[in-house]
Amino acid sequence: MQSILLLVLWMAAVGSVSATQTDGEVPFVTPLTVEEMTGKQFVLETEYGLIVIDLRPELAPNHVGLIMQFATDGTFNGTTFHRMVANGVVQGGDPFTADKDRVIDYGRGGLGLVTAEIRDAMHDRGAVSAVMVQGEPSSSGAQFFICVVAQPALDGLHTIWGQVVDGMDVVTKISQTPVDEEGRAATRVTILTAAIRDKPPLEVPPFSTYSDEELSAFRAVLTTTYGQIGIDFYPNLAPNHVRNFLRLVDLGVYDGTAFHRIVPGFVIQAGHLPTRRAPLTDRQQRFVQNLDPEFNDTAHVRGIVSMARFEELDSASTSFFICTDVAEELDRNYTAFGVVTAGFDAISEIEKIQVDGETPTTRVEIISASVVRR
Repeated sequence: MQSILLLVLWMAAVGSVSATQTDGEVPFVTPLTVEEMTGKQFVLETEYGLIVIDLRPELAPNHVGLIMQFATDGTFNGTTFHRMVANGVVQGGDPFTADKDRVIDYGRGGLGLVTAEIRDAMHDRGAVSAVMVQGEPSSSGAQFFICVVAQPALDGLHTIWGQVVDGMDVVTKISQTPVDEEGRAATRVTILTAAIRDKPPLEVPPFSTYSDEELSAFRAVLTTTYGQIGIDFYPNLAPNHVRNFLRLVDLGVYDGTAFHRIVPGFVIQAGHLPTRRAPLTDRQQRFVQNLDPEFNDTAHVRGIVSMARFEELDSASTSFFICTDVAEELDRNYTAFGVVTAGFDAISEIEKIQVDGETPTTRVEIISASVVRR
């Protein structure tokens, strides 16, 4: 973390060489009230996707007011993320970066405009903070950095004015951009547009509006390395587990995961998120939750689909298993919520995979998963 701290401060020091504010100019003070800026989002459209940032005027009203003004004026359009530390931080917002011929000046523009508003907020993952020169409280401005991972060494040194709520996968990808010997991005990562919008209402969780009876009309289809597996559900016995599973399938959470546990004559198990090829998006992550148990009298026999859990009864989340034989010891201890209705050939092939203990030596992937109506 210390190396990232030093790099960010070095970038700010370089940026101070040619700050936008002239000597003696009064630092920016927003004409907007905190109430007028509350509930607003700063949305960056990049080449890699959208980054959505909740503005936090309660922490830094003048910084937020300045960012809103620049976004409205189009200042950020065509600028780039010009410095980054892989899986650490990304830096952008310099107006000079819109000019491809001013590479040597990248990091020098848009500073010296607003006085620091440092609070006790922490530089957690997704925190958006102002680039400033250490020891110069009026050196903030348009430039900002986003924390890909928590950066506690920066707490109390920089002004936090936002929090990424969607697009951390995009931020992470941007952070992995190659840099040159000066630490600048070797390729341009452009902010195509930047805009301010009202924060939309919270998304209604998929499948939450369906009655228990209506849930029975849906089927999940897992397309695996060895073929498709169709699963029907028991919403009359475990409605919340059924809703959760359908939701995760519909959101693509299981796409690119793998069967990570195979015990012949017992179960094959999948859905463990560390097996996923790509990180979850922020939207997907919001709907990953632990579930209260819905134990029922369904016998764990071949084809039954049930949720895996730890010792805690309410620790079931994404990992599930399919029984390949009778497993009475699981009855009323794990929540059975569905049954395989197609794809037993695929299950048999998966069960034959060579294992090291209970871990398959060959990756057996859920290539994609979808929800269909029966």
